[in-house]
Amino acid sequence: MMNDRIVIREMEIQCQIGVPDEERAEPQTLRVTIEMEVDIKPAARADDIDQTVDYYSVYKKVHTLSAARPRRLVETLAEEIAQMVLGEFPTNTVRVRIDKFILPDTRAVSVDIQRHQN
Repeated sequence: MMNDRIVIREMEIQCQIGVPDEERAEPQTLRVTIEMEVDIKPAARADDIDQTVDYYSVYKKVHTLSAARPRRLVETLAEEIAQMVLGEFPTNTVRVRIDKFILPDTRAVSVDIQRHQN
């Protein structure tokens, strides 16, 4: 069982998202946390970025993906991010949490998913 993880914590993104049309009219700020299970030992021993997840590349791809089109559901964006990470980076398990700041008198509404490589 692997316990090594790379975590991008509370990355702010701009995204047109929401069920009502008027909510999707303007981008809103969401916070995304991505936790990737990675065997860090080979990269650490070799001091080699090519043997681990390049978290800056993940960061850039999440920003590009989230801005690509409007979505109705946070769940959709979370699933798209998880599938992108699993498809493009050397990890077998990814956890994606997205915080949306839409309800009054709450810190956030969150969607939190975990996906595994097939």
